[in-house]
Amino acid sequence: MKLSHLKQIVRYIQKFNKISAIYRVSDSIVKIAFDKDDEIYFNMQRSSSSMFSCSSFSRSKVYNAPFDVVLAKRFNRANVLSVSLLNDDKIVRFKTSISSAYKEEISFLQFEFTGKYTNIIILDEQNIVLEALRHVDLFSSFREVRVGQILLDVPTAPYLAKEYPLANVEEFLYANYANEQAQKLSSLKKQKVIFLNKKLKKLQKLYDFLDDEKSLAKIAQEAQYFGNLILSNMHTIKPYEKLLKLNDYDGKEIEIYLQKSYSSVAQMSNALFTKGKKAKQKAKNLHIEKTSLKFKIQHLKLFINTVQEAKDASKILLLFPKKEQSKKIKINDSIESFLIEGYKVSLGKNEKGNIEVLKNARARDIWMHLKDRPSCHVIIGTDKQNLPMHIIQSAARLCVDFTTTSKDKYLVDYTPRREVTMQNGANVLYNKYKTIEIDTK
Repeated sequence: MKLSHLKQIVRYIQKFNKISAIYRVSDSIVKIAFDKDDEIYFNMQRSSSSMFSCSSFSRSKVYNAPFDVVLAKRFNRANVLSVSLLNDDKIVRFKTSISSAYKEEISFLQFEFTGKYTNIIILDEQNIVLEALRHVDLFSSFREVRVGQILLDVPTAPYLAKEYPLANVEEFLYANYANEQAQKLSSLKKQKVIFLNKKLKKLQKLYDFLDDEKSLAKIAQEAQYFGNLILSNMHTIKPYEKLLKLNDYDGKEIEIYLQKSYSSVAQMSNALFTKGKKAKQKAKNLHIEKTSLKFKIQHLKLFINTVQEAKDASKILLLFPKKEQSKKIKINDSIESFLIEGYKVSLGKNEKGNIEVLKNARARDIWMHLKDRPSCHVIIGTDKQNLPMHIIQSAARLCVDFTTTSKDKYLVDYTPRREVTMQNGANVLYNKYKTIEIDTK
């Protein structure tokens, strides 16, 4: 951020008296709620740090790292004593106090918009580091940022910053968010749609090149016939032959080509019998494979549409949670999973997936389904009785997005999983439910 802009924003922040709440909403973004309703977000991403305001920002998860614990302890409901730019540089420094029954605790919170070394540092009254978003050792920088160490000042920049007057700081903060989100949204959409289209192309190719039942039946019949013919001509066949020239039952010469050489005639015929059985079994189950691929293709098309219709980058990030790498966890490709502010949301891609999410859900988990029409089943994993309404709303929107692309108003029923009784397949009966309206227009 420009130093001139930071100066004007600091003057704007100086009017606030209290930090009502402070916490991370993503890996590098901290939200501060001042006084009652005024909220400012500090994006501390390296080399592209900024400050912005917005009407709402989806929290990716609840953070409980040591930094977050100290941040909440020192600054939640803290009184703001002063806000300034440290040494007239790109470092916004809050001086705060929290009064307890025994003493008044003074703390400093520094947001350092210093390019490569962008950081958030929490200090006590003696300028000793209590915690930091990023710990920095002496191998990485001349200025160590380590818990328990005194923090050195950043050297003064050897230049005179230009002035860039802002007509309205609040409008600038909202515009900052809009501009950043527009760029990020466009980039993310392009990236994720390319990724999903590659998966869709692979599935479509598998579907298009599936064998049909007639050709598989012909392969099975031919393999069975050739296997019997080999057994009838055992005395004329030599071991390890791959091209066999035999007379059929009508005395007509035919050629049988084997995929590999075998040491005995019995192995040759068994290989053909096995081939015939496999082709026959594949033909029998072909409709299952076709249906499965069809549902997967349909789900991916809905996924792509959901990404393309996303109004902000946080929605796309919600759709692509970071996968936990573990060899012990088996991924179920019939279920799609998301994380909304730490709550795991699962939805079925097809009937099999719908059955799985229902079977795996716990009694207190919240179940969702479109009212009076077919849809995917959605489960919000939770042990809490009172789930935040915005979590329910976000999950209900996913239920709609992964069911239809039509723009309309939809009713989504939701209730604890214990109130849902499974019938045939994914058909259910439920009672004691509530309904939420989702408008996709």
